[in-house]
Amino acid sequence: MVSCDKDFEEVNKNPNSPEQVPSSLLLPNIIRNAASESAGQAWGIGNVVMQYTAKIQFTNEDRYNWGPEGDPYNIYYNSLRDVNNVIEISGELGENNYVGVALVVKSLMYAFMTDAYGNLPYTEATSAKEEINYPKFDSQEVIYEGIIQDLELANEILGTSTESVDGDILFQGDLMKWKKFANSLRLRALLRISDKKDPTAGMQEIVSNPTQFPIFEGNEDNAALQHLQDVPNQHALYTTRSGSFDEYRLSTTVESYLKGMKDNRLYAYFQPTNNSGAGLIGEEEDYAGVPNGLADEDAVGYSPTGDPELGGSNHISRVGVFFSCLACSDDASPIGYQSLFMTYSEVQFILAEAKEKGYIETGDAATYYENGIRSSFDYYESRLRVANLGEIADVLQPEESYFTQNSVEYSGSSEEKLEKIGTQKWLSLFFNGLEGWFDWRRTGIPEINPGPAAYISTVPVRFMYPTGVQALNKQNYLDAVAAQGEDRITTRVWWDVE
Repeated sequence: MVSCDKDFEEVNKNPNSPEQVPSSLLLPNIIRNAASESAGQAWGIGNVVMQYTAKIQFTNEDRYNWGPEGDPYNIYYNSLRDVNNVIEISGELGENNYVGVALVVKSLMYAFMTDAYGNLPYTEATSAKEEINYPKFDSQEVIYEGIIQDLELANEILGTSTESVDGDILFQGDLMKWKKFANSLRLRALLRISDKKDPTAGMQEIVSNPTQFPIFEGNEDNAALQHLQDVPNQHALYTTRSGSFDEYRLSTTVESYLKGMKDNRLYAYFQPTNNSGAGLIGEEEDYAGVPNGLADEDAVGYSPTGDPELGGSNHISRVGVFFSCLACSDDASPIGYQSLFMTYSEVQFILAEAKEKGYIETGDAATYYENGIRSSFDYYESRLRVANLGEIADVLQPEESYFTQNSVEYSGSSEEKLEKIGTQKWLSLFFNGLEGWFDWRRTGIPEINPGPAAYISTVPVRFMYPTGVQALNKQNYLDAVAAQGEDRITTRVWWDVE
């Protein structure tokens, strides 16, 4: 009872477990987690629900038998604690560059989550240190206001301090690229909510002043995490088992568009069927897809020709060797593939739509549109060469006749032009997180229909909240459901106007 307590707090600090670490040590894991989750969601849900790929076994995702989704909710909120730590630590030190980077990543994560779930803890999130253990859910409108404000602030403060941004595995400390990313993300956010709030002033402000508000100017600016040979920086598919990789095949939906337009991205996105014997690359007829939303027994034996003797996995195209796991192909490369957050191609399509709808006065919609298409082809050609897949890269670029065909040429009514923008944007967003799904929910382009064995008659428009949220933050969860609508995959989020 009378024992000494001198230096008690110092003695009980574990030198091997510091209570505070510098931002440079937090940043790599934050970026890596964001990229891994985005790539994982693209593979498991995004590619399937947007019918780039279809499943030939374990088809529940493809049939919309979706339950509560634990991620990205859990992964991103865990990472957002470290994002807040970077903002607090570097803010106190006057390290505005770190704070700006953290604000961009914070905006990226919250946009991804709110587009997936809708209302979320935001203003009170990650506030356990302030003894807020049961954060309220904010409306999506409030969340997007915060996202846009944070991106504006990031653009304003990046470059206003002198510290180098160590630990930046995305842009290697290039602050101009972070500014471009911030403003490009703001264009995406403004367009996302454009059916609810007029984006004209915000979008025009950005495009009319590129010195103050720089945006992506080419594929060299893409927000794309470069993966490496060794852990922990390998890409998400490289270490997966071949059986899991083989569950996902070419969807007949995207097949019809790629073949119908003679689009050579078919050869980058998918492989010739085993039965064709074509090797790395074949003729158009060597690629065959499977419809989405089949029952397991129908999917595993599906025959593209209708001949049951020519059915099964050997007759259906796998996802491209460019994306393969190590065990899936001797040609798989761990350094060719990147996890995409946002591309120059997407920005060009955003600007094309904005110009066509009159949101911006700057530039030419047709030029933006063609830039978006060409940069998508250019990106995959360059990455295939990095991955030593020159045989595919050599045939990737389209002939000029590609751009003059009726389905591609920027002509027709405004509605027809917007459909062409949406279709080409969809084709370019292959394997880009859930962005294809988010954008489709806003535009309805292209036409996506549930498969014959789907559990519901419409394409899902959100994720259900994780079961842990219901258990651990029940009252706030119930308040969110009361405000937003039933916790179902058919309930539209705020910006998703029917």
